[in-house]
Amino acid sequence: LKKLKRADTVLSDDTAFRQKREELEVFVEFLREGEAVEADADAALTSIAAWARERELRFKLTEPEDELPALLEINAGTGGTEAQDWAEMLMRMYLRYGERKGWKTDVLEVSYADEAGIKSATIRFEGEYAYGHMKAEHGVHRLVRISPFDAAARRHTSFASVYVTPEVDDTIEIEILDKDLRIDTFRAGGKGGQHVNKTDSAVRLTHLPTGLVVACQNERSQHKNKDFAMKVLKSRLYQRAVEEKRAVEEKRAGVKMEIGFGSQIRSYVLAPYRLAKDHRTGFEVGDVDRVLDGDLDGYVEAWLQMAVKRGEKHARER
Repeated sequence: LKKLKRADTVLSDDTAFRQKREELEVFVEFLREGEAVEADADAALTSIAAWARERELRFKLTEPEDELPALLEINAGTGGTEAQDWAEMLMRMYLRYGERKGWKTDVLEVSYADEAGIKSATIRFEGEYAYGHMKAEHGVHRLVRISPFDAAARRHTSFASVYVTPEVDDTIEIEILDKDLRIDTFRAGGKGGQHVNKTDSAVRLTHLPTGLVVACQNERSQHKNKDFAMKVLKSRLYQRAVEEKRAVEEKRAGVKMEIGFGSQIRSYVLAPYRLAKDHRTGFEVGDVDRVLDGDLDGYVEAWLQMAVKRGEKHARER
């Protein structure tokens, strides 16, 4: 069914592309006849170019897990309130990005800090090629700004890590033994002490062999929270296995990994100048506010272009 859906998408895109090409050909004829349609023709060309880039980007998403929902985990780095506030800014940025893409977004777990911001959060994105897009955000994000929490108005640097995994479906089997699992329940907490459940509905799972810990407090039902947490845990274990296999393959091929958890991938500078730059691809935007408002397509596209070229290079070397 998934292969059939993808084939139908290819066919419908082909039909739409032919229609758009015919529209441009009509404008060309009008222009040859001296009709004043330059503005309409430019608008149509811009629209078609954006549409084509979006489709081209989709065909770069060739990994089996690219079509799956994405699970994104944000953790504040060292630095106390500064880093925690930055983590909350990232959470807002990704939620806005999900809205822009028309995806369904669910905040599965949030651990709010005492003064401001968050210590951690887990967000689920469901939509067309959600993981294929969000995997470009995996890594450490750096913020440079004049601190709103510093009375002396000094410049501060803050870090937060983003960990992205695909949500494994029924076609991928991950076995978790009962003896390898510790289950803890607790009361869900909200910002400022609001929305605190009166029962221990939140669930924390600890996978003892690996030390992985996941939690979910989004649902009022303990059973639903446990199901969501188990999905996240299976996805983390799957991603761990994929990364271990990829590390072995790249070591065998003599290739140094260019991206990994713990590497600084992007800087968002608000002072003394304004720039959001991706250190892997060199892609940068001066309008940092637009980026923090969820305009991430340029970064995702640049990263995928780089990943495709890197894959082609590795294939030639083999």
